[in-house]
Amino acid sequence: MATEVVFNADRERYEITVDGEFAGHVDAIAQDGAIEMPHTVVLEKFSGQGLAKILVRGALDDLRARGLSIVPICPFVIGFVEKNPEYQDLVK
Repeated sequence: MATEVVFNADRERYEITVDGEFAGHVDAIAQDGAIEMPHTVVLEKFSGQGLAKILVRGALDDLRARGLSIVPICPFVIGFVEKNPEYQDLVK
């Protein structure tokens, strides 16, 4: 299973594909100098494969590389950051 996480600027979200097929997204909306992350979705067809973790990790790694901070609103993103303290520095 090959996954890829990319930022879709037109839709203000990070998207994950599995073997080239769209599998889900996490919203990433620029707001007040930070990126709000209000919603994460993995399509039912792909649930239970750990894709939400791969998606959020990929998004946060990209945001860090771009020097941006986040406002986690989505419960999944909040929980991910709490369980992975190496991302705490991104929280605004």
